[in-house]
Amino acid sequence: MNPHSKFQTTARQVITHEADALVKLAANLDASFDEAITLLLQAKGRVIISGMGKSGHIARKIAATLASTGTPAHFVHPAEASHGDLGMMTKGDVVIVLSNSGETPELADLVAYTRRFGIPMIGVASRPNSTLLQQADIGILLPSLSEACGTGVVPTTSTTMTLALGDAIAVALMKHRDFTPEKFRDFHPGGKLGAQLSKVADLMHTGDAVPLVQADTPMGDALLVISQKGFGVVGVLDESDQLIGIVTDGDLRRHMDGLLAFTASEVMTTAPTTVAPQALAEAALAVMNDRKITCLFATTDDGTNKVAGILHIHDCLRAGIV
Repeated sequence: MNPHSKFQTTARQVITHEADALVKLAANLDASFDEAITLLLQAKGRVIISGMGKSGHIARKIAATLASTGTPAHFVHPAEASHGDLGMMTKGDVVIVLSNSGETPELADLVAYTRRFGIPMIGVASRPNSTLLQQADIGILLPSLSEACGTGVVPTTSTTMTLALGDAIAVALMKHRDFTPEKFRDFHPGGKLGAQLSKVADLMHTGDAVPLVQADTPMGDALLVISQKGFGVVGVLDESDQLIGIVTDGDLRRHMDGLLAFTASEVMTTAPTTVAPQALAEAALAVMNDRKITCLFATTDDGTNKVAGILHIHDCLRAGIV
């Protein structure tokens, strides 16, 4: 027998217990959840989230999730609130208070402050007759279930349910606001996630850095532009400055015999693959990999086909997009 099997057995029991609790939580959601979302959507200020102990840790995470998905939010520690941080809450804000028992004494001053100044409060607890839910404008009742620790003293099942409820609130608000991946990236400019959600416009080269020539430019001059700009290609424009072609290394090889006697339009590849500046850089990289090319011109999507910039595959790699 695997000597560690008893540990796995315990782990599976905990996970199964908490999974069952989440199923019950989902089944128990009622009109109070809708009322809470409506209140949060109507808030003119910020969402203030508070909780003590393990509930406080969950409150911090929920505040961070809301803030990163378009709902201004921050955590207020209830003990610190009693020593001056109550001033961080003002009319127009909505307060969410977390307490499994609904009787956490450290929350008393914060709850009283919201009542005194008419700041809407959403309470989350597992006891329907608790002080918190009795005082709250909207009360969300968690299923009253045993903790997964077996002794009933370690917050496990209750914190898992509260965390899941916070995620449900955040996603419900996101969907109502049509919060897109592009908007999400604005709150996550760094790290792998920020790289994956970078737009072409964030990485592309613009202005004088873009290699461009007119259609009637002699190839001798076009070669100088290719060399000076360092992208290995040059875009070809018509009289209206619309992109009509691109001269690549392959085009040069195909016209090697008497190359300098040609103009750019006579050597170029017509209808080159382009990308919109607002497209995700990750999608642009996929196009480059699929077509086995190293550059993409970014063109305006207003029908004019004007060049806005150029993106090199190395730009994507430097940004961490792989």
